[in-house]
Amino acid sequence: MDQNYSAQVLSHNLAVTVKNLSQIDNDDRSLTTLCPQGLPSLQNVKEMLSLLWKVIFPELFLERTSIVSKLEYRIGIATERLFALLQEEIEIGLSCRDSDPVTLNKQPLPSHALAAEIIAQLPELKRKLYTDIHAIMQKDPAAGNEVEIILCYPSIKAMLHHRLAHLLFSMNIPYLPRIISEIAHSQTGIDIHPGANIGEYFAIDHGTGVVIGETCVIGKYVTIYQGVTLGAKSFRYDEEGIPMNVPRHPIIEDNVTIYSNASVLGRITIGKDTVIGGNVWVTESVPPKSKVLQGMSRSETYSDGAGI
Repeated sequence: MDQNYSAQVLSHNLAVTVKNLSQIDNDDRSLTTLCPQGLPSLQNVKEMLSLLWKVIFPELFLERTSIVSKLEYRIGIATERLFALLQEEIEIGLSCRDSDPVTLNKQPLPSHALAAEIIAQLPELKRKLYTDIHAIMQKDPAAGNEVEIILCYPSIKAMLHHRLAHLLFSMNIPYLPRIISEIAHSQTGIDIHPGANIGEYFAIDHGTGVVIGETCVIGKYVTIYQGVTLGAKSFRYDEEGIPMNVPRHPIIEDNVTIYSNASVLGRITIGKDTVIGGNVWVTESVPPKSKVLQGMSRSETYSDGAGI
């Protein structure tokens, strides 16, 4: 009797819980109201990224075959699938009503045209990514060759994701850029907002803990090390107390090196040919050809309690 009663109580509680979870709020913020065609598919985005690796580096990631002449055909198959997934996910993203109306008003093209434009930009994306590979070859003596960098260096994965995410972001496509960047973040420990504008020959050595904010502008031939933060110093708020999305992250000019665990904060400019040393905190602009280093450490020897 007790067992039957317990089973009935459990069944009733489960039914109530399921009913409560199934109820949809009537306000305008319910997910079904915001995204009537559903949410973007994480599985589809991951497949898109897998296909991207294949079309950018077909010699390494496409299925192997002894018939070299079929490489172009296999790239075509992968590209067609990538186009289909892009169109599908862009269409879903554009349907979501919580997208910024201003952003959507700037978006005159349908999903298939946007997807086609992205596909057309892939050769340029590949060219830029190879500059990043060459930058690592030039800066890291531990790098054996280009294949090793592509297969083993987390910065290349982060930059492949970022260069696609930035392209989508610049085309005002909602959701997908952030999803792509966060996949890279979870896999590499490198957190780059898709809005960051990063020039060619960008090298990240090691990479864990790197943070690059949305409004960062980074020039060419820039190298940063693990733990570097290119962030905001403070936020401006509107009349409703909401943070304003205004330029708030650093501008890093050409040929700058920033060593590990340095924090460069605010809308400041780091002039070209500058070196920022490790573990420093920079909140003011730095002129070109500067060196910003820690204060020199001092070592003293005490005896017989002197100095205590």
